[in-house]
Amino acid sequence: MVSGGQITEAVALQTPSADRKSVSINARATPTLATEVLSAQSAEIDTVSGATYTSKSYRASLQSAIDLAKATAQSGTKS
Repeated sequence: MVSGGQITEAVALQTPSADRKSVSINARATPTLATEVLSAQSAEIDTVSGATYTSKSYRASLQSAIDLAKATAQSGTKS
C-alpha cells in the first residue's frame, strides 16, 4: 500500500501452498521481506538467507506494483 508517496504496507497476496517446504520458507521470509520494504521504501531489498527464489520473486512483484502505483499516480495528475 502506498500513501502520501510512501510505502506503508507490503503484503504477499499469494504464496505457494502445495509444498510444505515452500510454505515453511515463505512463512519465514515474507514478513522479513515486508519489513525490509518499509525500511528501504523501494524494491532494493536484501535476499533472505535460504529463500533466494522467494526473495527474487518478491522483489520482482514489488517492483511491478511500485511501477503501477507510479503510473497510476502520474496518469491521475495529467488532466
